[in-house]
Amino acid sequence: MAKTAERPLVGIVGGDTLLGREIRELLGESAPKPRVQLLAATADGSTVLAQEEEEALVMTPMNAESLEGSKAAFLAATPAASRRAAKINPKGGPVLIDLTGALEDQPQARLRAPTAEPPPGAEPGPAAIQVIAHPAAIAIAMFLTTLMKVKPVRRSVIHIFEPASERGQRGIEELQQQNRALMSFQKLKTEVFDAQLAFNLLARYGEEALEGLDLIEQRAERHLASLLAAWPGVPMPSLRMIQAPVFHGHSFSVWAEFDENADAEAIAAALAAQGMDVRPDEPPTNAAIAGQGGISVGGIWTDRNHARACWFWLVADNLRLAAENAVAAGVEVL
Repeated sequence: MAKTAERPLVGIVGGDTLLGREIRELLGESAPKPRVQLLAATADGSTVLAQEEEEALVMTPMNAESLEGSKAAFLAATPAASRRAAKINPKGGPVLIDLTGALEDQPQARLRAPTAEPPPGAEPGPAAIQVIAHPAAIAIAMFLTTLMKVKPVRRSVIHIFEPASERGQRGIEELQQQNRALMSFQKLKTEVFDAQLAFNLLARYGEEALEGLDLIEQRAERHLASLLAAWPGVPMPSLRMIQAPVFHGHSFSVWAEFDENADAEAIAAALAAQGMDVRPDEPPTNAAIAGQGGISVGGIWTDRNHARACWFWLVADNLRLAAENAVAAGVEVL
C-alpha cells in the first residue's frame, strides 16, 4: 500500500476517447508508472461508466476536487472540456497537458513536442499549461530537423494527408457510415465534414463542418513554425493539407530542394544512420504504421526534373505520436 501511495497521480480527461486510450497505454509503460484517474468531461456529480470493448471504464466527473492531488492532467476530450478544466483547475492543481489545442491562446500556455524539440538546456520549470502540437507539425519537424543534419535544405513543399481520426471518434464513425451508405445507396451523414469524404479527397470541408480544414491547416502551420523556430537554419516549408478518406495515420508527400545535386540513395543511408526509420525497398503506409511510434520514411527519389531536389514519403500514426509527446511532457512533471 505504501508503494502505491508513493506513485504520482495523473488524470485523463476523456479517458475513453481515441487519444485517451493511447495515453492510458503509454502511461502503463512509463517510468515512473503513475496511478491514473479517468475523468469524464461532464460537470454533474455522478460517476460515468464508459463501455470499451468488453470492459467498463469508471470515470469520475471533472471538477476542482477531482483535479486536486494530480501532478498532471491530460486533456484528451473536447476543446470545451479543455477550457473548462483550465477554468476550474485549483491553485496548486495539476499541470494541464492539452491535446485538443483549445488552450494555446492562454498566456501561461507553452507549445510542446518533446520528440521534435532541441536537447533540453537551462530552461525554466514546466509551464502550467502545455499544449501538444498538431501531430502533423511534430512529424514534419522531426523529419526536417533530421534531414538538415544530413544535407542542408534550401526549401521544401509538403502535402499533408489528414486522417478522419484527427476529428475524433465522430470523424471515424462518419467515414464508416459514408462508406456503407454509398455502397447501399443511402443518405450520407455529413455532420463532421459537411461533405462526402468516403472514396474522395477534400481540399476543404463544407461550410457547415464542425471546423474548417483551412483552420486546421493554419493551426498545423502555426505549430510547425513555432517548433522550427528552435532550430536555426531549418527553413519553414510551404504546406497544403488534404483530407484523405482513411481512418488512421498521417501521410506526407515531401519535396525538398538542396544547395547541390541530390543523391537519393546516399540521403536515405544518411537518414538511417541518424536513427530514422527508413524503408528503402518499399515506401511505408499509414495502415502498416498503426500503433507504432515515431515516423517512417521511404519513396526517396531524385526529382527527374530537378537534380538538386528529392521526393520523400512519410507516414506517422497521428494518435500515437500525439500521445507519445503528451506522455513525455507529463513524465517531466512527475
